[in-house]
Amino acid sequence: MGLAFCKFCCCCCCAGDNDDNEKQPLVGNPDPLEYFNREVQKRRDEETNLWSEPGDPSHTERDDDRALHSLLQARTKTRMGSTGYRRLSVDIEAMRDTRREVRDKWKTILENLGFMAEADSLLTVSAGASLDRMRDAAAARSLLQTLHSETSLFSSRELPPERYLFILDRLLYLDIAEDFLTKAKRFYPPRDDSDEDEPPGVINLPLLLARVEAMNGCPDDESGESLEKSEGLQ
Repeated sequence: MGLAFCKFCCCCCCAGDNDDNEKQPLVGNPDPLEYFNREVQKRRDEETNLWSEPGDPSHTERDDDRALHSLLQARTKTRMGSTGYRRLSVDIEAMRDTRREVRDKWKTILENLGFMAEADSLLTVSAGASLDRMRDAAAARSLLQTLHSETSLFSSRELPPERYLFILDRLLYLDIAEDFLTKAKRFYPPRDDSDEDEPPGVINLPLLLARVEAMNGCPDDESGESLEKSEGLQ
C-alpha cells in the first residue's frame, strides 16, 4: 500500500511539471488523499465481508459466500431507500453478524490465552492467502474438523470456513493450538443437536439461496420486489 501510494504521489509530481510546461488545467488531476481513502475503504470492505474462502477471488465457491456476494450485487442495482434495498441490507448484515460472531468467539479465546494485543492480527486473513504458504496444512485441517465437531464455534449445519485454516496454522507455529482447543471446548461446548429450536441469529441458508436465485436477472428495483415476492411464497 505504502509503495503504491508513493508511486502515485511521484506520478502526480511528474504530472505537475508537465502541466507547468504545457499549461494544462489542474481541475482533472486525481486527489492523492481521495485515492488513499478509496484503497483503505476497499480493504475495510474486504474484511467486513469476511469471505469464507480467502483464495477464491470470485467469492462464490461456497454457498454462504455466493449468497452474500449475490445480495451485495443485487443491492447495488436497487434504489437506495426503497423497501427492497432495506430488506437486502437486513439480510446482508445478518450474514455479516453471523461471521463476526464466530470471529468474536475466537478473539475471546485468544485474549484469554494472553494474546490481548495480538488477537486482531492473528485473526486477520487477506484475500490473497494461499494454502501453499501454510507450514502444516494437514494438522491445521485436522484441528479445524475437531473444533467443528467438538465445539460450538461454528454452525454444525455447515462446513467450517476455510479462512480459519490459516489462523490455526499460525497457532500451530506459535505452539498454542492445543491450548486453544482446550479453551474452545471449555468455553463453547457443542450444542445438543436434538434441540429443535435454532439459536438466535442462525441463517436459513437454503431459503436465502432460493431468494437470491429468484433475484438473479432482475434489474434495478425489480430485485427487491422479487425478494419480497419470494418471501411471500414461503
